[in-house]
Amino acid sequence: MHAETPIQFFPSTAKTAVPQSDANPIVGGRVELQLLTTLKCNLKCSYCSLGVGEVLGSQVHVEYDIEQLSAFVDQHLQGKEVYVTFYGGEPTLNKKLMLEVMQRFPRFRFQLQTNATLIDNLPEWALNRLSNVLASIDGGESTTDGYRGKGIYRQVVKNLKEVREHIGGSVTARVTWGNPDTCFDELDQLVAEGTPFDYLYWQFVADEMYAGDSVDKRKAVLVQLIDKFFSRTDVLYPLIPLMGMVRNKLFPTRALELYAGATQCRVSTHLLNVMPNGEIYPCPDMMYAPNMKMGDVKTNWLQKSPLQQDPAMPCQDCEAYAWCRGNCMKNMYLGYVKNDLRYRTNVVEPICELIRFMGQEIDKHNPQAWFEQATLPVRKQIMDCEVYEYVEVMP
Repeated sequence: MHAETPIQFFPSTAKTAVPQSDANPIVGGRVELQLLTTLKCNLKCSYCSLGVGEVLGSQVHVEYDIEQLSAFVDQHLQGKEVYVTFYGGEPTLNKKLMLEVMQRFPRFRFQLQTNATLIDNLPEWALNRLSNVLASIDGGESTTDGYRGKGIYRQVVKNLKEVREHIGGSVTARVTWGNPDTCFDELDQLVAEGTPFDYLYWQFVADEMYAGDSVDKRKAVLVQLIDKFFSRTDVLYPLIPLMGMVRNKLFPTRALELYAGATQCRVSTHLLNVMPNGEIYPCPDMMYAPNMKMGDVKTNWLQKSPLQQDPAMPCQDCEAYAWCRGNCMKNMYLGYVKNDLRYRTNVVEPICELIRFMGQEIDKHNPQAWFEQATLPVRKQIMDCEVYEYVEVMP
């Protein structure tokens, strides 16, 4: 990325004055505490967003202890519904911290976002406590191995099948849709019978992979996915982005309730990313920017997220805003507030085009009539799927 006005970066270890905590830095009654157990990873995925700002690998060891984390929770999260996401790097490389947190805070819910190559090393009791596992996989075998390394696809599927019966909640295939040649079949197969996945969630890659006919290729696959989603009312086609869009279109008050009318990626309201050194940032992809720091576990302070909607962002004039709710705040911030014209043109605008297209295709299927014919179990999943709370919903 090459911004018109470059962001000035400074080492994360620089001395920072401790701000006064805002009265209500967390909006609403829930908070997602995303603990980066390490910034080390055992894979080298070619598109890794933590590579920006040289974040990946920069912090290997956790610098705060469980007592400091407990004091932070007591001070700032008291009375909140807390759910923890273990994140990285690869979070299972610091299994010790994961298990310590799960034992210290038994009332919390837990999610693991993992490449799943080491998940079979977790004890059965810990797997049983996981409400959701977001397992990174990029589509079919050739696509996944192309980004992650030979043999990774089969290893991930094998490991998840081995531990699936012990995982207490759901397993979600988390796809970064980077390859424009990703086809319908390889996404569809991820939630076919016999796989370890309950849901498929994807994000359109936040990188310059939308040139030429790349957007049109993705649109062609989206048409097939959306057609299949609406083909039945008795069984749910468990694709989180489609489920979330349908929910928002039919019941827009849900987005207002869950995200206080702000962005659904939660970075403006109740998502806290705790780095191994204890520093807290709203967005896991912007932990390289000192102006985004919003707290610190070690010194026990927290303030309102600096990543908020801005008049420079065009979202509220967009036809999709009512159900998209601003999509990715990082993208909007870089593209419009920082005025990075290259990033805006090559990344932000193509993704927004794809999201608008998805909404238009969904409308062609009359989602209101479809929902009215859907069985009660399908309706319940559309309305209340727990995975909505752990992902950005909009791709």
